Amino acid sequence: MSKVPALLDLIAQMTLAEKVGQLNFVVGDLFITGPTMKPTTSDKFDDQIRNGEITGLFNVYGADYVHRLQEIAMRESRLGIPLLIGADVIHGFKTVFPIPLAEAASWNLELIERTAQIAAKESTAAGIHFNFAPMCDISRDARWGRVAEGAGEDPYLGGLIAQRRVRGFQGDDLSKPDTMAACVKHWAAYGAPEGGRDYQSVDMSEHLFRSTYLPPYLKALEAGAATVMTAFHDFNGVPCTANEWLLKTLLRKELNFDGVVVSDWGSIAEVSAHGAAENEAGAALKSFQAGTDLDMMSEGYLKYLIPAIKEGKIQESVLDESVYRILKLKNDLGLFDDPFRYGNREREKLELKTKDHLSVARQMAQQSFVLLKNEGSMLPLKKSLKVALIGPLADNAPDMNGTWSFFAEPDDPVTIKEGLEEAGLDVLFAQGCELYHSTTKHFPLAKEIAKQSDVVVMVLGESAVMNGEAASRAELGLPDNQLELFREIKELGKPVIVLLSCGRPLVVPELAEEADALMVIWSPGSEAGHAVGDVLVGDVVPSGKLPMTFPNAVGQIPIHYQMKRTGRPYLGNYDEPASERIYLSKYRDTPNEPLFPFGYGLTYTKFELSDLTLSQTCMEPGDSLEVCVNLTNTGLYDGTEVVQLYISDIKASITPVAKALKAFERVTLPSGESCKVKFKLEEKDFQMLNENRKWIVEPGDFEVFVGANVNEGLTARLEWTL
Repeated sequence: MSKVPALLDLIAQMTLAEKVGQLNFVVGDLFITGPTMKPTTSDKFDDQIRNGEITGLFNVYGADYVHRLQEIAMRESRLGIPLLIGADVIHGFKTVFPIPLAEAASWNLELIERTAQIAAKESTAAGIHFNFAPMCDISRDARWGRVAEGAGEDPYLGGLIAQRRVRGFQGDDLSKPDTMAACVKHWAAYGAPEGGRDYQSVDMSEHLFRSTYLPPYLKALEAGAATVMTAFHDFNGVPCTANEWLLKTLLRKELNFDGVVVSDWGSIAEVSAHGAAENEAGAALKSFQAGTDLDMMSEGYLKYLIPAIKEGKIQESVLDESVYRILKLKNDLGLFDDPFRYGNREREKLELKTKDHLSVARQMAQQSFVLLKNEGSMLPLKKSLKVALIGPLADNAPDMNGTWSFFAEPDDPVTIKEGLEEAGLDVLFAQGCELYHSTTKHFPLAKEIAKQSDVVVMVLGESAVMNGEAASRAELGLPDNQLELFREIKELGKPVIVLLSCGRPLVVPELAEEADALMVIWSPGSEAGHAVGDVLVGDVVPSGKLPMTFPNAVGQIPIHYQMKRTGRPYLGNYDEPASERIYLSKYRDTPNEPLFPFGYGLTYTKFELSDLTLSQTCMEPGDSLEVCVNLTNTGLYDGTEVVQLYISDIKASITPVAKALKAFERVTLPSGESCKVKFKLEEKDFQMLNENRKWIVEPGDFEVFVGANVNEGLTARLEWTL
């Protein structure tokens, strides 16, 4: 790929210090990892900008403030190189959408792309043009708090979502003032830390990495993601930020990525803390030599690269390559043509939290809710009922924003109490208990209003800070004494509906058994209350499906639907005598099965699948297959079903996964109507990664499974021949 001559000319004019300054990325005024500064006239960074010591700032915002910073860079620095302004806009800017895991539960790719577009539009109006998203990390361990920031356990679904989010952020032209550069993170396999503990080591086979963890990153890169962020952990013994195999061999050479590689916060200095370098100077040298271009918040490059070049440890031409990539990103963003194109006072007034944006947030929240149980068709609620609304998250605006909502106003979200009242329900409210410590002082009022009501709606779960980065949990039940509160309310004999607000799968077998209805609402964002009200009264019928398996017990983790077969499978019932269960792959104290499987989700109506047909039952290389199934809405409500197609390789040279998702369709059907749902599968859909790390189709039998979740559906067989 030919280089931009003007950028090469600019590099030729730069001093060593100015070149290294382009590799130094610093945070604005903030607390931990979230901005506390409002648009301001802070002069904290002015001298560094004038002296060419920083390439830009992140987690700052405000059209006027960013404009002032760019003015200094353009008018007062020697070469007038524009600043890069980045941020963590994970699920919305001022309009907050459901957390990414919740968006994944919608299985609505078009809507996910739309929320990313809106996030870009709002962010760029406030001066931000580089976004540290999407997170493409697959995770099968709900103890890891950052599952909230990803798309769940499945490589196929995760890849499609990563692709759509990149397209939403970047659009078709990165230089447009309402698009922003995306960042694929965290490179790589960050979602599989030992013990589910954030920042901890990841050690896995290359086969598992390439077949399961790598595909979503690849989809994001194929979509044209401009940048990649390294991860905090060490991967197979080498910290990712200094991992030459990950950054040079795989990313640069094999995948031909020519964009910017940015470290995560302080991860260059942390190479020394890992024990992989003697000191910070060695950490900076190793990270740069491995291929990390941009130093976020270590200032290691600023301190140590010039001495390393003078001592001959690094060639200046290698430094020039990194500088070029960073300048090229700024050029692609249109900053050299117009450094003030991002951050517009009029746009900032007109394009933040608009009626249209909030409407999309409401729609996304509605579609993200997953109905797990609805005994006796408790839902939807009749508006004539008197409702006791109980729980620490029931009248709580800040926690509806969820994790990674730094730019949101804490009191902006519509609370669930407000939403139910606006939906026309007669609501009595009591907090019931607290989020951060156990107390029964609120129990009496909660029990009193429950006695006065026809039905109880309890909003239980995690606060926003109980999941996300650095929020790993060893136990995944309801925090504090929420379960005790549920038991006391349930004993009153009133119907109890539980809304579970969380950022991860929780272990809630008692709720699943005892609640009359159970629905996961995640962290729903700005329009939380409105969306919950819409669904509870039946104005909207729930359609979400789980993107992660819900375990029966923490001891089952990691648990996921692609777990491989074993030579000693346990196929019996858990309640069989122990003598019938010895020396088989099972637990002594809990079933093998999850509480709720991947892809699971109920609705208010009923759908039936029938007449699964394949266009052929024998295939060979170059063939394609049409799969057709009949879907009928046999219930009383119009509704949407997510029809899922999985493939099973019956026998292979490497032990195959039990099933693999290959296609899905969201289908909306009026009550009483039917339609044909068709899928087209290509040869690649039947491929497996063999022991030589080649994607091939092996001859033999395959099973095609079509269902409403990974465990319930119809099957058909076909044979592959060579």
